[in-house]
Amino acid sequence: MADLFNFRIGEASPANTFFAIWMAKDAGLYEAYRLKPEIVKVVGGKDSGPDLASGKIHLMHIGMSSVVRANAAGGNIVTVGSLSNIIRNTMFVAPGISSPADLKGKKFGISSLGSETDPTTTLALRRLGLSRDDVAIVEIGTVRLEAVRTGDVAASLMGEPTRSQAMSLGLKAMVDLYADHTPWLYSGLVVHRDFLKGNRKQVLAFLKATVEGNYLAVSNEKRAKTVLARELGLTDQKFIDISYANFKAETPMNAEMTLEGAKNIIDIVAVPPASRDPAAYMDDTLHSELEAEGFFSKMRAKYLGT
Repeated sequence: MADLFNFRIGEASPANTFFAIWMAKDAGLYEAYRLKPEIVKVVGGKDSGPDLASGKIHLMHIGMSSVVRANAAGGNIVTVGSLSNIIRNTMFVAPGISSPADLKGKKFGISSLGSETDPTTTLALRRLGLSRDDVAIVEIGTVRLEAVRTGDVAASLMGEPTRSQAMSLGLKAMVDLYADHTPWLYSGLVVHRDFLKGNRKQVLAFLKATVEGNYLAVSNEKRAKTVLARELGLTDQKFIDISYANFKAETPMNAEMTLEGAKNIIDIVAVPPASRDPAAYMDDTLHSELEAEGFFSKMRAKYLGT
């Protein structure tokens, strides 16, 4: 495998939005496209830009809000694909919290500043008639379910599988952004523009393998659930089934991005001197190239028979 390109992929938070990458890696699809994948655990959020600029990772799985923030601070990163174009989070509150007024002055947990739980927290608070100034935003990492359950924080946003686990524990969902299907470039595939310029062939190969991972996961449910359970540490079949169904229903099969989702992020996140032009944060030329060469049609025929 000496002739394979070493391709480092940043993973900030294990969730079913990362599933296409896990599936492609498990099936050896990256190697088939001449890449040697390495999944690197990273913080994400505000560290995404520096991690990509330094070469610690070549691609980051992160929402576009991080791209907007990074580029406003002088960064040069760009979203080239998406594994979720809606917000997949629900806001749960700790026992004893029954109304928006109960949240005032309390701790609201996010994974990290600049992560997708950061701006979507702003959005959730707005839905309740509150602002960030009404609560104390604290970084608590990825183990947010336990923090809410024990009351260490008054509220936090959660996606699958912790969303369903929180519901099964009887935690109150105060704002369900997922149920609203709020357009948002929530789970992007992000690279540094300099890396893309010098390694476009490898980024295209990554997109091909990841998209094929999507199609393989949809066409082979048994294998997909085995991989999903292993990567998320799930043992309860109910949560495995729910997390897989959520992936299947909400994942853009061809890793396509949506302009509406990008615009919603810009409306929430962008402040001067940030550009309000979506083209400053997303590059759809790779997707167009794959579509023009018939790659997506080939995947549909290979895995879905259509």
